[in-house]
Amino acid sequence: MASNTTVPTPPAADHGGGTPITSIHPDIIQSHILNRLDGPTLASTSCASAQLLSLCSEDCLWMSICNSAWPSTTHPTVRRAIDAFPSGHRSFYSDSFPAVRCRGPSEKARQVRVPGTSEFISAVDIYCDEKLVYSKVLVTETLSGWFLSSPFRIDLLEPKETVPTPLKYDGEEGACMELAEDRIRVSWILIDPTKKRAVNVASLKAVEARRHWLTEDIQLRYATVMAGDGGELCAVRRGNDLRERRRGTASERGEHAGRGHGGQNPDGARQFGNFG
Repeated sequence: MASNTTVPTPPAADHGGGTPITSIHPDIIQSHILNRLDGPTLASTSCASAQLLSLCSEDCLWMSICNSAWPSTTHPTVRRAIDAFPSGHRSFYSDSFPAVRCRGPSEKARQVRVPGTSEFISAVDIYCDEKLVYSKVLVTETLSGWFLSSPFRIDLLEPKETVPTPLKYDGEEGACMELAEDRIRVSWILIDPTKKRAVNVASLKAVEARRHWLTEDIQLRYATVMAGDGGELCAVRRGNDLRERRRGTASERGEHAGRGHGGQNPDGARQFGNFG
């Protein structure tokens, strides 16, 4: 005897009474949600769906993030260079945050002849207690004999120019040096406008603080680690003295120094200058 059996219908997916994000107008998502995110969060959000990937790729969002993180990127010279990047400010942010990423060129890239770089753009921002105290953009030509035969360095300030900071010196030995090491942050982004690439060569936080042996000015050192091809001969220098020379295998260590020289103000505030 046949029986009448009713097959229950599966319940509809429960969204908790909420509205899926795909139903929200894209303008609302961009102007009220995405523009409040920082760089890493915006990059993660772009992986959630094809729609969000498209919305998160808008250059205006990444330009705002870059300008907030590195005020020097608002300089016309830097903006022109970034506009030529494959994905504008998104490509620039990917290159510059947080530090050097080591990846070898593809076979296709090896076969493409890229014109030589005629200049480097340095975008430097210096912070004290997370507040911007100095920002500058410098262009360095790369074709002269002086550049090719000398260690690469930049001089941000004039010889007698200083940058006041709110650091207070309490008179104890080494106290001001420790304060400077902990509270002074440096971002130095090096831009190659020809190859449309950028790299942040500073470690943000100082890796060493010391006094100059002659002037007793405080010097802060910022460093980064870069990879090299196997078999490369690497020379590591500190100042004008060769410290180490070895043949590379997997990677080599290179240093970019940022130095600050300063004097004591009568009110106890510290001044720093000549970051190179």
